Amino acid sequence: MRVTVVIPTYNEAENLPRIVPEVLAQDPRIDVLVVDDGSPDGTGKLAEELALAHPGRVNVLHRSQKSGLGSAYREGFRIALDAGADVVIQMDADFSHSPETLPQFLSEIEDCDVVLGSRYLQGITVVNWPIERILLSYFANVYARAISGLEISDTTGGFRAMRSEMLHKIGFERIRADGYAFQIELNYRLWKNGARIREIPIFFLDRVAGESKLSLRIGLEALWIVWWLRISSLLRRI
Repeated sequence: MRVTVVIPTYNEAENLPRIVPEVLAQDPRIDVLVVDDGSPDGTGKLAEELALAHPGRVNVLHRSQKSGLGSAYREGFRIALDAGADVVIQMDADFSHSPETLPQFLSEIEDCDVVLGSRYLQGITVVNWPIERILLSYFANVYARAISGLEISDTTGGFRAMRSEMLHKIGFERIRADGYAFQIELNYRLWKNGARIREIPIFFLDRVAGESKLSLRIGLEALWIVWWLRISSLLRRI
């Protein structure tokens, strides 16, 4: 089984040199693809140094400017699949997602199509977020489930392993959303296409280095995307 972990980056110079070796150490089958959006802090250069230090296991896609999380993942998925990955994993660069969870992902996906790390499967397992952000995230998930009908606990979760055949089946290149709404739309398309989705509880740790990429525009996109998904589904366009 060939596994590619896709890590989008923008100004992650403090985190990337630490997280990539930890990811690679979890399983010899794992490769890493860094998708850097022209980070002005030198993240792209550090990614190239990691590729030289781990030949054949680390690859880098340089993009000229910051073009959105969804866009980065769509390009990353395409490259991973073209290179023959059997399993593609999404993961943040800031240690919000623990590399130590990866072996469990690989074990669980042996008999399902998608493994999703959930912050809300067993209560709320988020560490170091202020209470207002926890409440906002939790009720945003309640809202997304209520409008879309999506039957998973963490609709905005971004720590996920997927079989390559499911990515091909859903037509991942047609996903419209580019912010964190990308996670909602991807989950919805997987669910609507009959993916066997298994959620596992994870501890989500707030970043200790670098800055959050969350913005008002990203939040607003997530509000309307669930209505678009519901209407498109009723019209049988998804």
